[in-house]
Amino acid sequence: MHDFQQRYQQICQHVRQTQRLAAAAEVLSWDEHTYMPPEAGPYRAEQLQLLAGLVHQRRTDPDWGAQLEELAAWAEEHRPGEPETVNLLRLRRDWRRQKRLPQELVEELAHTTSRAQQVWAESRPRNDWNAFRPWLEKVLKLKRQQAEALGYQQHIYDALLEDYEPGATTAQVRAVLEPLGESLRQLVQRIADSPVKTAPGLLHRHWPRSEQEKLGCFVAEQLGFSFRRGRLDVTAHPFCTRLGPHDVRITTRYDEQFFPSAFFSILHEAGHGLYEQGLPAQEYGLPLGDSVSLGMHESQSRLWENHVGRSLAFWRWCFPKARQHFPQALADVSLEEFHRAVNHVEPSLVRVEADEVTYNLHILVRFELEQELLTGQLAVADLPEAWNARYEHYLGVQVPDVARGVMQDVHWSAGLVGYFPTYSLGNLYAAQLMEAAAREVGPLEEQWSRGEFAPLLEWMRQHVHHHGRRYDPAELIQQATGSPPRAEPLLEYLHGRFGAIYQL
Repeated sequence: MHDFQQRYQQICQHVRQTQRLAAAAEVLSWDEHTYMPPEAGPYRAEQLQLLAGLVHQRRTDPDWGAQLEELAAWAEEHRPGEPETVNLLRLRRDWRRQKRLPQELVEELAHTTSRAQQVWAESRPRNDWNAFRPWLEKVLKLKRQQAEALGYQQHIYDALLEDYEPGATTAQVRAVLEPLGESLRQLVQRIADSPVKTAPGLLHRHWPRSEQEKLGCFVAEQLGFSFRRGRLDVTAHPFCTRLGPHDVRITTRYDEQFFPSAFFSILHEAGHGLYEQGLPAQEYGLPLGDSVSLGMHESQSRLWENHVGRSLAFWRWCFPKARQHFPQALADVSLEEFHRAVNHVEPSLVRVEADEVTYNLHILVRFELEQELLTGQLAVADLPEAWNARYEHYLGVQVPDVARGVMQDVHWSAGLVGYFPTYSLGNLYAAQLMEAAAREVGPLEEQWSRGEFAPLLEWMRQHVHHHGRRYDPAELIQQATGSPPRAEPLLEYLHGRFGAIYQL
C-alpha cells in the first residue's frame, strides 16, 4: 500500500482531535470534583452530556471506521508488530466495542453519573442514603443496558470488566480473589494473636494541613512526580486524571487529626501520576500513549504507596523530614514506633484507610456486591444491609453508618461498575513487578533509605510505562517479569513485611 503513511496519519488526526474533545470533558469533570460551586452541578451535567455525545459520534463515525478496518487489516498482514500496526489494531478493537453503544445511552450515562456524583458528595457527609439511593438505581439501570449492548459470553459483569482490565473475565478474577481472601483472613488472625502490638494512636494527633501539603508535595516530587507537568488539589475522594500530554492532576483530602489519610493518598495518586507522566507524550491520544489497564495503573499507585512508602527504609529517609514539619506530634515518637504505626493491621471500615493485609478483603466485598447488583440478585434498597453483613463476615466489624459503609466510595455514583477488582489485581501486579525490579536493579531498600527512587522509577518506565497499550495486562506482566500474573509474590511480600513487624 503505497499511501499507508498518509492514510495512517489521517486516522491519527481524527483520533487526536477526538481526544482533545475528551480531554475538555475531563477538565470539566476535574473542576466538578475540585472547585465547582455546588449550584453549578445541573448545568455541568448538561455540558458533560453534550461532550460525551460528540466524542461518541467521532469514535463511532462509520466512514472513519471503514477506513480504520481496511488499514488495520492490511497492516496486520504486512507490518505485524510495528508501532503503527499496534495503534491500528487497538483502535479497531475500541471502535468495534464503542459502536455497539447507542448514542442516547452514552449521553444519558454522562448526565446521570455527573448528577449522581454531585448528590453523593452532598449526601454522604449527612449519612443520607435515601437521597442517594434513587440515583444509584438510575446508574445501575443504565450500566445494565450498557453491558447488554456491549455483549458478553458468560457473565454480564464481563462486559463492564473489559473496560478496566482488557482480557480479564469474572471467573478468572473470582478464581484469584476468593483463595487470596481466605489466605489473608488467616494472616489477619495470626497478626491479631501476636503478642507484638503497635501504637496507631500516635497517628491521631494534630497534623496541620499546610505542613501535610508541604511534606506530601516534597515527597511526591522526590519520587519523580513533576509539578511542572502536574498539580495537587483537594477533593472529596482522591483521584488522578490526565488532561493532556503534559497535564496530570492528582488530588487528596486532608484530616488534621490523622496523618495517613492525606500522606498515603498523595503517594498513591502520585504513583498514578508517575505512570501518566511516563507514557510516551508523542503518542498522546493513541493507544501507544495510553495506560494498558486500571489494574496496571493500580500496580503503580500501590507499589509507591505501600512497597516504598510504608517500608522502614523509606522512613529512615523521610522521618527526619516529617519531624521538621510536625515537631510537636513527633517529639516523643521513634522511627521504629512510627514505622510500626503506619503498618498497623486491624480490620476497619474504610477501604482507602485500610492496611495492606486487610485491603483486599474490602475489595472482595465490593466485587461480590456489584455482581449481585448488576444481575438484579440484590436490590439497591437492600444494599446497605447486604454491605453491613458482608463486612461483618469478611472483616468482623460493625458498620455504624452509611458514610463509612456503602456510601464511602465515589465509584458507583460515577458508573465505575467493574472497577473495584482492578485494585486487587494491581496489588498482585505490584508485588510481581517489585520482585522482578529487585532482581535487576539491586538493593532497592538501601537506595530508598538514601532518598534514591530514580532507579526503581526508571525500571518501571522501561518495563511498564513506555509500552503504552502494546500488550494486554497479562502479556505485559509476562514481558516485564518473565511469568504470568500470580498471587504468590503478593503473599510472600505480605508475610515477609508483617511477619517481621509482628514477629510471626
